[in-house]
Amino acid sequence: MAAALENELEVDNEDYYSLLNVRREATQEELKSSYRRLCMLYHPDKHRDPELKKQAEQLFTYVHQAYEVLSDPQSRAIYDIFGKKGLEVEGWEVVEKKRTPAEIREEYERLQRERDERRLQQRTNPKGTISVGIDASDLFDRYEEDFEDVPGGGFPHIEINRMHISQSIEAPLTTSDTAVLSGSLSTHNGNGGGNINLCVRRVTSARGWGELEFGAGDIRGPLFGMKVFRNVTARCFVTAQWGLQFSSRGVKPSATTMMARNLDQNTMGYLQWRWGSQSAMTTSIVRDTKTSHFTLALQLGVPHSYLMMSYQYKFQDEDQTKVKGSIKTGFFGTLVEYGAERKISRHSVVAATVSIGVPQGVSLKIRLNRASQTYLFPIHLTDQILPSAVFYATVGPLAFYLAVQKLIIMPYVRAQKEQELEKHKEVSASDIARRKQEAEAAVLLMQESVKRIIDAEESKMGLIILNAWYGKFVSDNNQKRESAKVIDVTVPLQCLVKDSKLILTEASKAGLPGFYDPCVGEEKSLKLLYQFRGGMHQVLSGDTEPLKIPKQSHRIDSET
Repeated sequence: MAAALENELEVDNEDYYSLLNVRREATQEELKSSYRRLCMLYHPDKHRDPELKKQAEQLFTYVHQAYEVLSDPQSRAIYDIFGKKGLEVEGWEVVEKKRTPAEIREEYERLQRERDERRLQQRTNPKGTISVGIDASDLFDRYEEDFEDVPGGGFPHIEINRMHISQSIEAPLTTSDTAVLSGSLSTHNGNGGGNINLCVRRVTSARGWGELEFGAGDIRGPLFGMKVFRNVTARCFVTAQWGLQFSSRGVKPSATTMMARNLDQNTMGYLQWRWGSQSAMTTSIVRDTKTSHFTLALQLGVPHSYLMMSYQYKFQDEDQTKVKGSIKTGFFGTLVEYGAERKISRHSVVAATVSIGVPQGVSLKIRLNRASQTYLFPIHLTDQILPSAVFYATVGPLAFYLAVQKLIIMPYVRAQKEQELEKHKEVSASDIARRKQEAEAAVLLMQESVKRIIDAEESKMGLIILNAWYGKFVSDNNQKRESAKVIDVTVPLQCLVKDSKLILTEASKAGLPGFYDPCVGEEKSLKLLYQFRGGMHQVLSGDTEPLKIPKQSHRIDSET
């Protein structure tokens, strides 16, 4: 639902908090004080000129609308969570007053679901996996003299020895029933086959669901299965699965049950029992936090028993980088794995894992996730543990990633951002023109008030805004060819001066009266040159940084 909300809700250009120049935590008294001041400034009855009167009426309406929303606790909670779009959803009239923001969010999601249910028939969730197995053991494990007389023997032989392709789609039948159709094709050393499966799932209640599975193929034969899920308590759930696999050798029944329980807020405990051709009992503990993921598992079974421990660290960076390591030991040997994962674009994630084991040898696994599609490239390097194979399996993917990142990915992402920015500018051109016209009208309406404020401040050597610019500033040493995109906001800021003080909140300054966004999507700043007690002051503030003037630290020499 969260993803759906992000798609449905657009970013509003008009910030009510910025328009009233109040904090997001502003009290009713602060809202009322700001509202009264703007009403005195924009009240239509104060202007005789027909054009100014018309513009004042429009701005007065905007201010009144902002105050109405923020002064009502329920509307304000909706606006804080979902913006103006949330206020437009039909059905709010039946919502009880005095609800908490959490209850309002739940009610909004219910109204969204009612609308989404009418479009269920048109929705699918395609998922796919493509796996290409590569045998590159000839790179590290061969005797050079054995191939000297063989044509082409000087070059290592690398071959694709297996492939697997699978795809699935979901088809909602009703609000509680969903059908999933999936199929796969596999080949290994020239032999292969495929199968197709149909799964029908029904949500029986908020606490459980069940599904039936039917399958057929030339590899395993017909299949019939059943699976159920049930929330036993708020912290515990169980699943059970039964299956019948038909083949030329007869019918192979199987069963699996699992119980899971929340041990604490970030830790889950699992107990699983599997009966069939590979019966086993498995218990595991999984701890997942914001910065790490830890798993400890023990399996006792026929023919394989093992102990496994893995740890993953999550960096809190923009690319969502993760590093991981694991060790697994059992009756069939020991396996050590380490690797990393990183987001390379909005919808793409790449990962590489090195596996070192006895008797498995050394292998490298590369994974690329693109939206709901997964591409796997398991590369077998050696059957023995050779230092050269371990070195190249570790360093090779890292060097390749850095080269691709610098030469391909970064230029591509930069071009995409520039393209999206240009597209956004084209789409919002009419809105920018409207906002510019409103800002210019607001400045005209402020002229008389600004004169009175300046006269009052001069009489007591108070705060006078000499010059103020808002937008994107370009230094002489950087981006010389690009011109600065700024607007003069001297009058609007002087109009906000009260008792020789100017206070701006952390909201974007583009929403202030008399302001507009001169460079949509780009980083903006506010530059001020002001006079206080006969001294010159200057300050540069970020777009969303709070600002309070005057300050002694802003003072500069008159010559400067």
